[in-house]
Amino acid sequence: MADRLLKLRYLATCSTCASSLAPGDRGWWDSGSHTATCTACRPPDRPAPSTEGVASTPALTDGLPAFSPLGAPGGSAHREFLRRHRKRETEIEQRWGHLSGVVKFLSDDPPSTKAWAKGSEGERKLAAHLVKAIGGQAIMLHDRRIPGTRANIDHLVVAATGVWIVDAKSYKGKVEQRDVGGWFTTDSRLFVGGRDRSKLAAGLFKQTLAVLTALDDVALDVDVIAALCFVDSEWALLAKPFVQGGVVVTWPQRLCNSISEPGPLSRDDIILVAECLAARLPAAAVN
Repeated sequence: MADRLLKLRYLATCSTCASSLAPGDRGWWDSGSHTATCTACRPPDRPAPSTEGVASTPALTDGLPAFSPLGAPGGSAHREFLRRHRKRETEIEQRWGHLSGVVKFLSDDPPSTKAWAKGSEGERKLAAHLVKAIGGQAIMLHDRRIPGTRANIDHLVVAATGVWIVDAKSYKGKVEQRDVGGWFTTDSRLFVGGRDRSKLAAGLFKQTLAVLTALDDVALDVDVIAALCFVDSEWALLAKPFVQGGVVVTWPQRLCNSISEPGPLSRDDIILVAECLAARLPAAAVN
């Protein structure tokens, strides 16, 4: 079926500019590829791009293909927010009956629920930054499922430098690495806003293992780099990215700079690796 201009029913991300499209927004929806395009990238009066004589996989500016579905940045986090939000509203309706509207108006979702919405927005912001900064130099896959688990990978970026596993975080406060060891011991920890967040780095072990497993039979020597990217946090004036438990801790612009450095993978290598990851770590379900 050809793509249609309609009011979107679910959260989506523009396949061209990676901007966020909320439920109710107008956009072009391609039911075949399950991708959306915003009306800024394709105005309502612009016809669909011609596919005559064009390969089924469209090319970016440098010849790297776009994959379908790319995945919707922040999709899993947003769905979890909606699940918790709707569960709370249902419980209020069951308990308060005809007064439930008043209770909903006077109350709010708990911080644990709102954190999922905040995390989803952080993933979308980072995806948009990646597309703007390095869109022609890498292939990006968002919100990928880890088969056999409920876990997901926020972003996979395949570039000449290798495969980047990026976990986006929307935390407030200053990001820093502190040595909390004694006189003769070293114990480096990740702190954000004065709180020990070292477990965030440890959380990427499962994601890294999933990527390495997916690439097990690829006949290439591919570097796999795990990164925590803090989207809304503060950094000291002369701060630099650092490594915590084998994970690079950084911010969006420095992440893009690192990804776009020269590397050993050729254009064909990048495509091969991305195709393998797209097949073995599928995009999370849209609904």
